[in-house]
Amino acid sequence: MVLSNYSTEDKVLLAVDCIIFGFDKEELKILLVQRDFEPEKGKWSLIGGFLTKEENLDQSAIRILHHLTGLNNIYMEQVYSFSKVDRDPAERTISVAYYALIDIATHDEELIKQNPIQWFSLKEAPKLIFDHDMMVEKAIARLRRRALSKPIGFELLPEKFTMRQLQKLYEAILDTKLDKRNFINKFNSFDILIKLDEKDMSSSKKGAYLFQFDQEKYNRKVEDGFNFKI
Repeated sequence: MVLSNYSTEDKVLLAVDCIIFGFDKEELKILLVQRDFEPEKGKWSLIGGFLTKEENLDQSAIRILHHLTGLNNIYMEQVYSFSKVDRDPAERTISVAYYALIDIATHDEELIKQNPIQWFSLKEAPKLIFDHDMMVEKAIARLRRRALSKPIGFELLPEKFTMRQLQKLYEAILDTKLDKRNFINKFNSFDILIKLDEKDMSSSKKGAYLFQFDQEKYNRKVEDGFNFKI
């Protein structure tokens, strides 16, 4: 027996909010936008928008990210859904949160054209609207878990990087100091980095060798049962 039909059911909005993490060689940052409409006009917010009838959630997240930042081909992952009844004072809205990882140095020139968009250190970010702070907390927790078991951290680095930059990245993600020798030995044991005949001369006269992540080699090792674990 049919108890109801579509026309008699409540309609709610479905939003997609993006927690965009970046790394600037020293610290982990988050990209925020200053809201230009009510409610909470003028306050800082995650970058977000609404699902359209023609999209699935992943497509919506990609569109929203590109529309507000101009970025394409970015690593993204769905984090959690937020459905508290009064989370948005304007309208009954359910939000699905995604986090994205980008290398700030590679993309910053595109982003600075977007005036209301700004990078903040995670430790100095302003209070966000609605339940966006909770979204950030869940995204950070997910990022830390993923970084310990998958090489997603390389999404936050330029194509060529030093071992110091790699260590600083993991220290920023995990929010803890790591022993240099143990860290280098760990990654050397993974055998997934390519040491280049190039040096970064910006940090010292002697310079530091540059490395690249070998994605193809990593994929082959995974097929053979390799377990990436920090």
